[in-house]
Amino acid sequence: MSRDNFNDLHAFLMVAKKGSFTRAAAELGVSQSALSHAMRGLEERLGIRLLMRTTRSVSPTNAGERLIRTIGPCFEDIQSELTALNELRDKPAGTIRLSSSSHAADYILIPKLQPFLKEYPDIQVEINVDNGLTDIVSERFDAGVRLGERVAKDMIATRIGPNMRMVVVAAPDYFERYSQPKDPHELTDHNCINFRFPTHGGLYMWEFEKKGHAMNVSTEGQLIVNNTQQQINATLAGVGLGFVPEDMVVEYIKSGQLIQVLDDWCPSFPGFHLYYPNRRQPSPAFSLLLEALRSSS
Repeated sequence: MSRDNFNDLHAFLMVAKKGSFTRAAAELGVSQSALSHAMRGLEERLGIRLLMRTTRSVSPTNAGERLIRTIGPCFEDIQSELTALNELRDKPAGTIRLSSSSHAADYILIPKLQPFLKEYPDIQVEINVDNGLTDIVSERFDAGVRLGERVAKDMIATRIGPNMRMVVVAAPDYFERYSQPKDPHELTDHNCINFRFPTHGGLYMWEFEKKGHAMNVSTEGQLIVNNTQQQINATLAGVGLGFVPEDMVVEYIKSGQLIQVLDDWCPSFPGFHLYYPNRRQPSPAFSLLLEALRSSS
C-alpha cells in the first residue's frame, strides 16, 4: 500500500465517523478542500464511490460501509499499538476518554483527578458528561462511570465511590403549606419533582425499602426535569418534594435550607463504578488512573 493510499484511507474513516468534511478536516488538521480532493482521488483509484455527499451531510455508500468494516479495526489496532509504544517512555502518557454522569463527574472524578493529573502531567483525561446510558464501545470511550447496578454484566467494573442513598427533601416553605409525609404512599398527595431518564425517556419511580419491604412509588407533580441539579434547585425554591442523592444535598440539610423526610425508608446502595470492556488490554496510563480512582473509595 502506498503512503497516499494509507493516508487517504485514514482520512476516509474520519469523514465517515464525523459525517462531515468540515468536522473531519478540523480533526485531521487539513483544509476542507484538500480533504475533499483526497477523497475524490481515492475513489478514482479504487474505481468505486465510497461516500454519498449532500449539502448537509456525508455518509458512506454500501461499498464504503464494507470498507469501514474491513479496515476500521486495523486502523484501531495500529492506533492502540502506537499509543502503547508512546506510553513506554519514562513518563506515562496518553489521552483517556471517560463517559460519566454529571453527579459522578462533580463528586467523584474531579476531586480524585486533581492530584492524579498533577502527578502525571503527560496524561490527559477527557470527561464527556452524559446522564444517559452511553455505549462506551461504539462511542470509543476508554471507560464509563455509572452506578454499580447499571453496569452491564459483560463489563469489568471497579468501585470508585462509597455507598449512596437517595433522600426525600423539601424546602421549609413547602412544608409550611403541606404536611410532612410519614409513609411513601402519602407521596401521591404531594407535588413531587419528577426526573425523566435521558436515554429511554421514562420517569424515574421513587424506590424505597424498610425492613426488607421494597416499595416503588409513581409520583406526580407539576415539574419534570432530566438533570439532578435542576431537581435540587427546584426543591430549594420550594416547588415540591425532591428525591435526590444524599451527598448532593447534605449541606443544605445541615443548614436547614432543606428538610429530609422518610429517612427510615431510604437504604444505601452500591455507589459509582468505573467500567470498561473485558476484552480491553489496559494501557499503563489507564491502569494508573484506575488505581487512583479506586483508592479510598
